Amino acid sequence: MKTLFTLISSVLIFLASILMVVPANAQCPMCKASIESALREGDNRAKGLNNGILYLLAAPYLVVGGVGWVWYKNYRRKNIDIDIKKEPLNYN
Repeated sequence: MKTLFTLISSVLIFLASILMVVPANAQCPMCKASIESALREGDNRAKGLNNGILYLLAAPYLVVGGVGWVWYKNYRRKNIDIDIKKEPLNYN
């Protein structure tokens, strides 16, 4: 019962977070006007801005991926041969 409640509440929170998206204008008006005019004139400043945004977006993913890879390599299950005697279990 507890796991069903946890599952339902998780799904509801996920759906609510998707449905309550608020549009954001992240660029300042001066940057936006500068880039729009540069695009009209055929300048490549907009391409540089877009590349910078992609660079800043990729950096956290690369860091988390690197940490995950190191964790996986250090803590994965090793193939160790364990010699256990085959005896019947005593449940007393």
